[in-house]
Amino acid sequence: MNGGLSNGDLRLLLGLPALQKVFGALGGVEARVIGGAVRNALLGERIADIDLAVAAPPEIVVAKAESAGLRAVPTGIEHGTVTLVLDGAHFEVTSLREDVETDGRRAKVRFGEDFAADARRRDFTINALSVDARGRIYDYVGGLDDLARRRVRFIGDPGRRIAEDYLRILRFFRFSACYGEGPLDADGFAACVALRGGIAQLSRERLGGEILKTLSFPRSAAAIETMSQAGLLAFLHVAPWPARNRRLAAILSTQKLSDSLLSLAALALHSASDAERLGEALRLSRAEKRRLAEMAGATAAWHGAIQAPSPAQLREQLFLRGAPAARDALLLIQAESPAGPNDQDFLAAQAFLRDTPAPRAPFAAADLLARGVRQGAGLGAALKRLQAAWIRAGFPQDPKRVAALIDAACANGLQDSWPQESGWTRNRR
Repeated sequence: MNGGLSNGDLRLLLGLPALQKVFGALGGVEARVIGGAVRNALLGERIADIDLAVAAPPEIVVAKAESAGLRAVPTGIEHGTVTLVLDGAHFEVTSLREDVETDGRRAKVRFGEDFAADARRRDFTINALSVDARGRIYDYVGGLDDLARRRVRFIGDPGRRIAEDYLRILRFFRFSACYGEGPLDADGFAACVALRGGIAQLSRERLGGEILKTLSFPRSAAAIETMSQAGLLAFLHVAPWPARNRRLAAILSTQKLSDSLLSLAALALHSASDAERLGEALRLSRAEKRRLAEMAGATAAWHGAIQAPSPAQLREQLFLRGAPAARDALLLIQAESPAGPNDQDFLAAQAFLRDTPAPRAPFAAADLLARGVRQGAGLGAALKRLQAAWIRAGFPQDPKRVAALIDAACANGLQDSWPQESGWTRNRR
């Protein structure tokens, strides 16, 4: 075993009862755990999925599994992948294969029995390790040495690997952010830059999924900055702001937090319109797009701040946007400002947002209607004017004070509508 690696967690992995049942069901054909589970077990890191490779076509895998009483789901049967379900666990079992034809997005494959050939068709050396049921590790491409050195390196010619699937450009940076240390592999980086035009062939879903995965790692800021400098973030359709992303990463790290969508906002959210652009460019979910839009609105009120917002400013955004958006905006503003990751004023502002309930307006449109304001644009304008006055007054709840504000809003008639993002508290302390 190479220095820096341990097989203790590998033994624990192989000892899992459900995995042992899978090996037993596949008896008679050679089967190995392969890829990320082996890599992470050797590093002592969390294992998310357990994938196996077998020297048999998928129909044999299905037949053997069902004979052993296991449920076999043909999740990717055209590429030789069958998911075995037992004891609440899922195991992806893929037949050994070789790419016959690729177009940078999809591959036609043929099934075989050569584990070495299967390893050589994978992306990075650290992802091509395999281990059999007895615990014997197989390394055909130097993955153990690269894993010990924390080096992410393409298998064989980087340009050829990338041309097989252009998403590997982004995966190179993601895996470097997660598992790499030190400078990026020079040959791999050069190939990524040379072939960056292929990114345009990728679906928006794949781009969105990959960039959010990359941003979830604490060490991603350096990789993202390199990608920005190399012109590898054009698919965002928004000018990147890697310095703000780097500062946010430092803030989140000190608080032991990880938030890929907030990190995306730090990287590329400049205005409310950018939320829509990012949502379309990366095919984000409705909830993700809504969160970006809400944090953009809250952040707009504080842009340019060099210190933490005051309690009055914080309470205003609690009322206008809600606590989640206000918390997101506070972190983004801190990342824009000269304040350090442990700035006490910003930490106090976070505590304020955590402990302070959002103000609730002690009035409604019915109060204006009762005073003779008619339905329509006049009612909406009067209600906005009343809300603005109530905020300026410090969110009073006293009935007499509230009644006076309501009377004033009705008496003033139609005036300029209250702006979407009030700046009345900007830079006040």
